[in-house]
Amino acid sequence: MDTNLRKRIRAGDHDAFGDLFDAYARSVYNHAYRLTGEWTTAEDVVSLTFLDAWRLRAKIDEEGGSLRPWLLGIATNVTRNTRRSARRHAAAVARVPRDEAVRDFADEVAGRLDDTAQLAVVRTALARLRRAEREVLALCVWAGLDYAAAAEALGVPVGTVRSRLSRARTKLAKHMELSQTVGQMRDDRTTAVRPLREGNR
Repeated sequence: MDTNLRKRIRAGDHDAFGDLFDAYARSVYNHAYRLTGEWTTAEDVVSLTFLDAWRLRAKIDEEGGSLRPWLLGIATNVTRNTRRSARRHAAAVARVPRDEAVRDFADEVAGRLDDTAQLAVVRTALARLRRAEREVLALCVWAGLDYAAAAEALGVPVGTVRSRLSRARTKLAKHMELSQTVGQMRDDRTTAVRPLREGNR
């Protein structure tokens, strides 16, 4: 089945490529979101990934299994390029004089939600990882690829995948533990300075 699909895609069969999209678009979307943390950017990454996949279809080996690792590898590269472009755009926008901004209350409301606070801790932890470590974490832990498939997706040796994933897990564990400790200290301090309720005299 996969071998036949590979041959059809290499030959430029639009129906086969549609089947490929139907089978893996959700997986590519989830992978892109985990790397970017933004739904709209993830949607752009999906579109660009399949455009690149169509352009690169002649490079697919005729023999092989699932094309999911190949697509996730393309998505990883597209995400890198997308983030690079976004940084350049943000830098350009920052240089343009702006009118005084109107206060946006959305962030203030969202900040009151526990889920948002927890997500912020996770995002901060992920931001402390090197890009290569985030990519391996996204492929192996979230996308569920084994070491060999992740290595294929990234174009690196299996040993590199193992070491990057090990470092990423260690760093994340340390950061999450530190964040928990700091949160507990804040809670304890708040309790300690809270005024005692006076009873009836």
